[in-house]
Amino acid sequence: MSRPGGAPVSPARAGGAPRLPGSWIARRDALQARWTTLAARERAGLTAAVAVIGLLLLWSVAIQPAWRTLREAPVRIDQQGVQLQQLQGLAVETAELRTIAPVSSAQASAALQGTMTRFDGRATLQWQGDIASVAVDGLSGDELRDWLAEVRSAARLRATEVQLTRGAQGYTGTLVLSPGGPR
Repeated sequence: MSRPGGAPVSPARAGGAPRLPGSWIARRDALQARWTTLAARERAGLTAAVAVIGLLLLWSVAIQPAWRTLREAPVRIDQQGVQLQQLQGLAVETAELRTIAPVSSAQASAALQGTMTRFDGRATLQWQGDIASVAVDGLSGDELRDWLAEVRSAARLRATEVQLTRGAQGYTGTLVLSPGGPR
């Protein structure tokens, strides 16, 4: 046999099968010889063992991960739906806040001072122009969150710098509030 270019085709490649290295051929031949020396009962047992191992491998590599994904998918879809609703709510709130007119410095100062009364001396306020610096000592996370939401809506101020540490009594540190802030 020869190829169109005149190069001969080797007998091993005539059938299209790749050629195995010599050491593999020797091992294959040794295994075939060993297989033929086994009793029929031993061959049946080895065949069953290889089939069980193959099925176990097929289960652990192909079927089980797909099954787990199908089982967990509805829960993940529900979680992502809840997250999407939260993000959409935040987007609506952001759009509403952008349409609200800014307040004057005097109004912002009065509103911020009004929100400070709830802390009973655990927070102090200092003004530098339009920028307010608030030092807090021992506020819980809920108190801080609620207060920042009120400051944002009533005084139209946003936290632009926050340096807080969490201790046994709550959060302690400084918040810098400015009108507008980063968008």
